[in-house]
Amino acid sequence: MRTKHMRQVRVLLPNKQHLDCSVRMRARGQEVMKTVLRSLGVGDLQVFGLALLRDNEYLFLDLEQKLRKYFGKTWSRNSLKVSFSLHNSWNISPDILNEEAELFMLHFQVPFIVFLRVKFYLENGLLILSSKVQQLYYWELRQKVLQSQNHQQEALLFQLAASALQAEAGDLERGEGAEDEGGDEKKERMQYFLPEDYFPAWLINHRGRNFLLQHSPVLHGELRGTPRSRAILQFIKEASGLQDAALTFYRMKQGENELSSSILLGVALDGVYIYQEVEGKKRVLFAFTWSEIDRFTFQGSRFEIAAVDSKLVYYTHSAFHSKHILKHLSDSHRFYMNSKDAACYIQQLEDMQTCQLHREAYICDVTDLRQRLRCYNLTGSESDCSNMETDTTWSKVGAEEEQRPLSEVESEEAFVDDPAEVTWLAEFLYGVSVDGPLQLPSSTWAAVTMEMKQ
Repeated sequence: MRTKHMRQVRVLLPNKQHLDCSVRMRARGQEVMKTVLRSLGVGDLQVFGLALLRDNEYLFLDLEQKLRKYFGKTWSRNSLKVSFSLHNSWNISPDILNEEAELFMLHFQVPFIVFLRVKFYLENGLLILSSKVQQLYYWELRQKVLQSQNHQQEALLFQLAASALQAEAGDLERGEGAEDEGGDEKKERMQYFLPEDYFPAWLINHRGRNFLLQHSPVLHGELRGTPRSRAILQFIKEASGLQDAALTFYRMKQGENELSSSILLGVALDGVYIYQEVEGKKRVLFAFTWSEIDRFTFQGSRFEIAAVDSKLVYYTHSAFHSKHILKHLSDSHRFYMNSKDAACYIQQLEDMQTCQLHREAYICDVTDLRQRLRCYNLTGSESDCSNMETDTTWSKVGAEEEQRPLSEVESEEAFVDDPAEVTWLAEFLYGVSVDGPLQLPSSTWAAVTMEMKQ
């Protein structure tokens, strides 16, 4: 395959590593996703999607669309113009020179950037059966916690820092942070972590670094003996309770002609939250569960939410944004319906453990848990869809969509229903123990370069 028909795509991972792949000029998003799956050695990423940055906002790609529809003219002209010439004093064949030039261009071209990001948030990490995917989920949540502006949940932020320290550093050594030490020895032992890596900037400014270095080891020490894998699960569960962490935010304007986008639409597991941002602080205006929402509609940049006898109208950056926000909302509702029974079952097992009823039986039930989760499909991929009730009221894209640019102004509508019964897709993927040792990205996640040919 000639290199001039190939495009370099770089996928940035939540753990600050990246994967490189080479795809055809006519490639779709699905081809990049398959490369990521092979590189990570997993069968499904479950809660992740591929996103691009548009107008300082992450938008999830429709994997069935061609990548050129997202990158426009730069995709066709290979993104970088380089003036290149080869010295031909040795009478090298022109064909060989052309091939060398193409290889040079491919090697030095700037890759197209996409992001692997969490598309669907969970309350319980046990729903993620792959330990690798679980770690990626954990690392994105870690960054979300550092960006939190929730001043009302300061105690939770301290607990999250302790869980993260246990997951990454393991048990606190007996001497670290000890109160009976003095002078330089005590100060040195306290500084076994950087507050900037575990606390939001506003909290560091509010409490001071010394306060965090003094009190965080106390909470960390209380988790002594907790396996690192269990600490990750604990962090995931605790982070789901942080009001501005386990959500995907989209900026909108209250009026079409407003300059600033002060409205934030947050897509969460259980529904939609609408915030107003004032001086960097978020204030909740509305909170709707999926059952309270009748429909979402957009016409160009005009985005309408009909819920509980009220109609809210906001304005996105463009019709392109509106279309992808609507699809994310539709996919999130479907994911919630497909995962709620599995989440309920796991919660029942955890309640048994909390009540200390037959702890040994609970541990043995992990096998049964995996067996039951195999019957639940949380992603809808590679499944027998004939056994699933399909909500036909969700928006459908016609066959002509392939020929129409995504930026074209269009109108779509999606209805949110709460069916009494949702049948499960058969065949889940695989079972991977979540009790194995945590492998930190600094030692195991290396940048992988892979070429995908079709």
